[in-house]
Amino acid sequence: MSEYNFQEIEKKWQAYWEQNQIFNAKVDPKKPKFYSLDMFPYPSGAGLHVGHPLGYIASDIVSRFKRLQGYNVLHPMGYDSFGLPAEQYAIQTGQHPAITTEENIKRYTEQLKNIGFSFDWSKEVRTSDPSYYRWTQWIFMQLFNSYYDKSEDKAKSIHALIEKFEESGNSKVHAVCDENPTLFSADEWKTFPERIQQEILLQYRLTFLAETTVNWCTALGTVLSNDEVKDGFSERGGHRVERKKMMQWSMRITAYAERLLVGLDTLDWTDPIKEMQRNWIGKSIGAEMVFQIKGHDKEIKVFTTRVDTIFGVTYLALAPEHELVNELLTPAEKENASAYIEGAKNRSERDRMSDVKTISGAFTGSYAINPFNGEEIQIWIADYVLAGYGTGAVMAVPAHDERDFNFAKHFGLEIRQVIDGSMENGSFPGKGGLIINSGILSGLWMKDAMVKAIEFLEEKKIGKGKIQYRMRDAIFTRQRYWGEPLPVYFKEGLPYLIEEKDLPLVLPEVDKYLPTEDGEPPLARAAHWTYKTAEGEFPLEKSTMPGWAGSSWYFFRYMDAKNENKFVDPEISKYWGAVDLYIGGAEHATGHLLYSRFWTKFLFDIGAVGIEEPFQKMINQGMIQGRSNFVYRIKGSNTYVSLGLIDQYETSSIHVDVNIVHNDQLDIEKFKTWRPDLADATFILEDGRYFCGAEVEKMSKSKYNVVNPDDIIERYGADTLRLYEMFLGPLEQFKPWNTNGIDGVSKFLKKLWRLFQDKQGDFGVSEEPATQEELKTLHKTIKKTQEDLDNYSFNTSVSSFMICVNELSALKCNKREILTPLVILLSPYAPHIAEELWSLLGHENSITHASFPVFQKEFLVENNHEYPVSINGKMRAKLPLPLNLSKEQIEKIALENETVLKWMEGKSPKKVIVVVGKIINIVL
Repeated sequence: MSEYNFQEIEKKWQAYWEQNQIFNAKVDPKKPKFYSLDMFPYPSGAGLHVGHPLGYIASDIVSRFKRLQGYNVLHPMGYDSFGLPAEQYAIQTGQHPAITTEENIKRYTEQLKNIGFSFDWSKEVRTSDPSYYRWTQWIFMQLFNSYYDKSEDKAKSIHALIEKFEESGNSKVHAVCDENPTLFSADEWKTFPERIQQEILLQYRLTFLAETTVNWCTALGTVLSNDEVKDGFSERGGHRVERKKMMQWSMRITAYAERLLVGLDTLDWTDPIKEMQRNWIGKSIGAEMVFQIKGHDKEIKVFTTRVDTIFGVTYLALAPEHELVNELLTPAEKENASAYIEGAKNRSERDRMSDVKTISGAFTGSYAINPFNGEEIQIWIADYVLAGYGTGAVMAVPAHDERDFNFAKHFGLEIRQVIDGSMENGSFPGKGGLIINSGILSGLWMKDAMVKAIEFLEEKKIGKGKIQYRMRDAIFTRQRYWGEPLPVYFKEGLPYLIEEKDLPLVLPEVDKYLPTEDGEPPLARAAHWTYKTAEGEFPLEKSTMPGWAGSSWYFFRYMDAKNENKFVDPEISKYWGAVDLYIGGAEHATGHLLYSRFWTKFLFDIGAVGIEEPFQKMINQGMIQGRSNFVYRIKGSNTYVSLGLIDQYETSSIHVDVNIVHNDQLDIEKFKTWRPDLADATFILEDGRYFCGAEVEKMSKSKYNVVNPDDIIERYGADTLRLYEMFLGPLEQFKPWNTNGIDGVSKFLKKLWRLFQDKQGDFGVSEEPATQEELKTLHKTIKKTQEDLDNYSFNTSVSSFMICVNELSALKCNKREILTPLVILLSPYAPHIAEELWSLLGHENSITHASFPVFQKEFLVENNHEYPVSINGKMRAKLPLPLNLSKEQIEKIALENETVLKWMEGKSPKKVIVVVGKIINIVL
């Protein structure tokens, strides 16, 4: 047995796992299943840094642990391979995004395999592969051919809706649809031309085409999601973004708002993530009502949760994008208001929602009429009102709403209190026991006033009680090339689906990946982007699906990745069910996680899958931050001063590449070759060495603190990397990467290796029975590891392994009875060294086929106690004695002990106090 050679061992076992397909998962009804999933990675050109594998290592440890417990584990990996970065690179270089993506995937896969993950690579999927996005297109088609039936609270076939139209029109149809749908009878429906029928059906379909206000980026030539916009500029590239109306595909996720809300109660997710989704969905119970406009035949519709405060309304506030804004501007206010609108509407809704400090607005010059008392109130434009939430108009009650209060105070508008009670910081403090003191609601408690106000609205036919959700329908198109083509063609300007037999609709070749000169999406550059039917040849949709399309259902495809007939076989999907453990970033709470839940509920409704929620338990891993290093240059020179001497000079700090620093000590020769301007650098050293400064920052190329896992693996091995990432701290917490601490983990593995060596350095384990003390060390570790894995506390397990190996080394234990279960315990964390030691122990099968050791509590029961012996109040000795001795026996042993007799100095004890299992006290 040679020294621990991790390079040789790790390559050997990675090859073995791949050749023997050790981790390939198949349906096995005899075994309980466990589905372990990592969030879909996007394969960027930069590859992985040491922060990326954190969640993957945790899920891999759990997956390996569950196999040892007898579970049938599905632990797949694939790539979310459509995306803007590859497209931007294609625009710059002319290289097809598929080539870049393939290169990036190859690099990612190599890095992931080097870390020794137990992924089932036979089930790998890529969203940009036509065999995959064929099924993304198929799901889109099912959504297009469905509507949401409120009576049954589920999605149903659009053909069932057509049958209702043919029987009785739509007056009694209880379905989710556009506001104010076209009303018609059965006879009218039958006489409508096809065009009118299709326009009506678009008002009900779960995916539909409509004019929508979007974030448009001219430089990128595409619509951006709110997540992709920051302070009016694109996150990628920093280009100006404007708000404009465009015809877009949308998905009616709002139909599922209540089910998405209720479903959160069934999930084992963290409270902050659930709360983020609840806030995003934003359920509000209130009333919708109309305000007439003075001198106009139009009216403004308003939704409010506090209709009882109607007598405190002192102005109406409209979103800058509100459809009536331009009509309401009077000549006196037009110039000022128009300038304000132009600036306000280009801020993203996310920025406007989060900005509580900036107060801006403009008066339209027009007035609305309060329907309860006929009072004239000013109509203002304010960017704190959002076009997409509610009706895009707010009845402002400054005395009882903080934003209304701040706005009114800023512009000198009236603030009128309508409820008995004190004001605190200008916002309404009451919780329900206060009394209305205005108008027809005067003298009523808040709750009663709400009821009476809604009754008044409905009686006068100017409003009604309503439940409102903040969540908007999800825009489903991007004006990009590198995305899933929509399986839609247009006839007379209306959308129709291509036939299912023609799937997948594959991306065409184009000469450039930019929009056309006329501003059309890149697919318009394709030579023949048309669809042939019996009626003729029609243009295909030129926009592509957004990035979240393929990632909203990938967890189903993993179950049955090679199925050419269905996106997943129902029986296979029934077996694997929901994901048992999902590890990923919290930043996806209101994007990917919400969309995945929506698509799963829809697929459940149409009978395609058997679960309503995709991810039963989710853990959000924290970020591994970078540990930056600095060198200190004397100003005006190319001389660098070691950290301990910088107080003696006037210096400036400069980031230095952490990969040429070890334990904060600079490799001077590598530093000189790092950049050309450093070749003639001189140094002022401490004891012949240059020490760098350090600081924790975000890991990024600009700070030169990105650590490549390949470098760590080459120097220390994958098992060391895996253990160290877990050792850094609790999985959910942010923690700094510090290469300085990795040596300790590396030494631990070498120490473990030496337990299996005899005195000559060869492999050798003893067949002798284990001692009580050795068994205690082992079972203490089994208990701790089991508890930690059940609670996903990985960092403390690593500590317990180190303690165990130290104790066994001190005991000089190399017994098979102890080392065999220890290797199994360690195998989820450090699988390569575990496989090698398992093999050396004489096992022919992989350690993954072993069983997790069973904790036996009897080995932790203490049979002895170390009694402290006090003489005249001072502790003079310690006596290890069996716990089953009587007081008399303990006293006799103590008084005969040489150390005790020495301290007694020949005196006879006046009193001896013995507390069994605790102390011995001798009074002279």
